[in-house]
Amino acid sequence: LSWAPRPGLPPATAAALLASGPDGEMLWLDVTHRPGQAPWVQLMGRYLLPPCKQRWHTCAAFLPQEGLLVCGDRRGSLLLFPCSSSSGWAAESTSIANGGTDPVVEDSSNELEPSCLLHKGALSLESPLSVLFGLHGKTGVTSVTIHRGYIYSTGRDGVYRQLRLQDQQLEVLRKHRPCKGLQWIEELRFASDGDLRVLGFHADNFVVWSSRTGENLHCIPCGGGHRSWSYCSSPLAEVFAFIKSGDVMLYHRRAEPCEQQVLLASLHGREITCVRRLGAMEVPGRATLNVFVTGSEDTTACVLVLSENSRAAVPLARLSDHISSVRTLAFTMGPGDEGLSALLFSAGGRAQIECYRLLCTGDTVSESGVACQVIHVASHRLDKHWEQKKNRHKLIKMDPETRYMSLSVVPGTSTKQLPTPWKFLAAACSDGSVRIFGLLEAARKLVLVAESFHHQRCVLKVEAFLHTWAGGERRHLLCSAATDGSIAFWDITGPITDAVDALHQAEGEMQPLALDTPLVIIMAHSCGVNSLHICETPEGQYLVASGSDDGSIHVCLLEVALGRGEAAAGTCLQVLERVSRPCAHAAHVTGIRVLRPDLLLSASVDQRLTLWNWRLGELVPLSTMFFHVPDLAELDCWEVVESGGELRYYCVLCGQGLEML
Repeated sequence: LSWAPRPGLPPATAAALLASGPDGEMLWLDVTHRPGQAPWVQLMGRYLLPPCKQRWHTCAAFLPQEGLLVCGDRRGSLLLFPCSSSSGWAAESTSIANGGTDPVVEDSSNELEPSCLLHKGALSLESPLSVLFGLHGKTGVTSVTIHRGYIYSTGRDGVYRQLRLQDQQLEVLRKHRPCKGLQWIEELRFASDGDLRVLGFHADNFVVWSSRTGENLHCIPCGGGHRSWSYCSSPLAEVFAFIKSGDVMLYHRRAEPCEQQVLLASLHGREITCVRRLGAMEVPGRATLNVFVTGSEDTTACVLVLSENSRAAVPLARLSDHISSVRTLAFTMGPGDEGLSALLFSAGGRAQIECYRLLCTGDTVSESGVACQVIHVASHRLDKHWEQKKNRHKLIKMDPETRYMSLSVVPGTSTKQLPTPWKFLAAACSDGSVRIFGLLEAARKLVLVAESFHHQRCVLKVEAFLHTWAGGERRHLLCSAATDGSIAFWDITGPITDAVDALHQAEGEMQPLALDTPLVIIMAHSCGVNSLHICETPEGQYLVASGSDDGSIHVCLLEVALGRGEAAAGTCLQVLERVSRPCAHAAHVTGIRVLRPDLLLSASVDQRLTLWNWRLGELVPLSTMFFHVPDLAELDCWEVVESGGELRYYCVLCGQGLEML
């Protein structure tokens, strides 16, 4: 049995009672309180739950605008049923709301009518319109909540999920993991101040967790979740009632003024490892807002807004799907009628990649001025797919501690001549491989399509770029850098073309292809390459800048040419010029950007940001300034044309903090 608020009716006098019975049949009964009389009960609908061992529902909620009913079952599935077609939906709502009663069920006695279930055969048994089987695992769905047009479900798998309706089908947008150890999530409460409170059980304690502050508001020892309980909060007090050892226990706490004042809210619990700027938002009545994404060792990624006027970073969304640290980010902008639309990739420890669609729009009401919708698109883990491999006893299992060190989206893979819905992603891996992944967003598939173990050591950086010949032919090129100081350049056009054909024929499944040998290998540094950036010059050449652990900076100028003769047919890379600047910094160079063909920006763990001029075959320092972020991890840059036509460069640095200059 479970109760659900009846849409459009006062909750004090009417509610829906849902009852699960034999053979998976669930009944929807309307129950109305009548002063001085027995409650009035009418059967409104019959539903059939999908077959499973424990075939009963656990929670339900109505979607009144769509005329639908969402419920969760003991198997952890979410089900969507039609309810507008049930007899008396509109009529009963109008009649009861106006204070009237149905003439069929008028009764002056105080006894409950025994006939409400006698004619249930007149109602058809409805099957679900949409089923998300086992969404919350085998421990069941604990609650379903409707808030601002979205559906939220909770379960005893330690996560709650946000869903939406798409053509009468349930679609999972994303999942949230509130905090470690809170495995039994029972309910969500949306507070009037915008805070989302998660109610659940951590070991033998009842916990109320705040998503805004990221901390427990209450922790009450009660013995655990296998008990009846009820929680109520108001501005004046908090009350929790539960049964323990046959006794009814009551916890009551009066509201007290908070003595703790947060001087500066944290973005992450540990150091920030990567940062990317998505773009700028123009919101009426506010200064330009910059939208960033950061990744951290605390296993989360954060979408945030940074305003130049307020100088405050306001988080918009927190992505918590990773089971280990987030090491690198990459994105590609998508078409957006208004605001920003981006396809974001995040990767890091345990060989895990997550992909999201971010939609940022202006919101004049909110504190940040920006609203961000996150849709989880796909995920991939190497060890997760190991058990699905054929003949795996003949193969060497990949290292479960493999980390993705760097990501880069391959640009221009879909053209008018060769349209393809697949997007491709290059990854630098700590097990010595360079891997290429293919993403089909519509099917939510992320597939490993090609790899190479050429480097034979940890690959630290990877950067993909596109070269277009005068005739319009395109070549997809890739640059990878490893811990031995070498930088390799690859032509991945063939593998990508072969992968598109194989994925199309095999419907999204394929064995990884082998990448060809690199076109050129340059020994740029004496040790690991910590930063890498490629910029195309107006002449169609490519400037490749890199920084190393030894504090040196290396710049080389490349030209892409066609190989001559049958033996050398295909793409050929020529190194036109090389410049090396030893001891450019006193510590690791962890950030470098080519702003213009003659202008470079480098940042180091020595907390110096240096501007370099490249001329006459040498790097000349122009200016140096100190920044305040210790243990610099990464640098991102962009240019802005001011209202007077002046060109200005901005950069954001991350490490033990975040700074924009």
